[in-house]
Amino acid sequence: MSVTQTPAPARSDLATAPPVETTAAGGTPRTHPYRVHGALLTTGALSWSAAIAVLGLNNESLVNQYVHNATAFLFQVGVLALVRVLWLTRAIGAGRLARTLLRIETGFLALAMASTTSDFLGLTDLENPAFLMLDLFWPISMLGMFLIGIRIAVAGRWTGVSRFWPMVAESWAVVTVPAMALLGEGTARWVGALHLVVGYAVLGRIVARKQARTDA
Repeated sequence: MSVTQTPAPARSDLATAPPVETTAAGGTPRTHPYRVHGALLTTGALSWSAAIAVLGLNNESLVNQYVHNATAFLFQVGVLALVRVLWLTRAIGAGRLARTLLRIETGFLALAMASTTSDFLGLTDLENPAFLMLDLFWPISMLGMFLIGIRIAVAGRWTGVSRFWPMVAESWAVVTVPAMALLGEGTARWVGALHLVVGYAVLGRIVARKQARTDA
């Protein structure tokens, strides 16, 4: 009679990996599961950048307003996709506070998108306090993304260029708004358009190339 002893398996199965949202055929994780998220961010940034470069930051004609608001909405969709990746990769931390902050930012973005939709449909009346408050969520959401960009760099859960590029990209509002005040709309339009390309459009490419399970 022989007795076979099997050693206890290593507890590597307890390691917690960030969830992977998409899988290839057969259920195996894709190498780059955030390609769609990154593509949405790059497409939105380039679309809004082109509209700003051609039409400026302040648009008076009805057609210009339609184009500006439509491309701004595409950009906001891309930023929302970015927040989703931050959540999946735990880019600002894995604790309750980090999750709460991302939920709050998602709410800010949703309200900013509602404001853009209202502008597109011609419903916004800034003399109405409700619409004025809704309009404020556009800059509030962008400021929130800037603070999140700083947090990503501090947390260090994203490595390499992806650790610091979100802070570059998400400084759009804190660069463009002062540029408009100091340099005027004519110069600020080019600052804003170029910053979107260098910042968010490039960040979209970085996000699209992020690999599964290695970036959190």
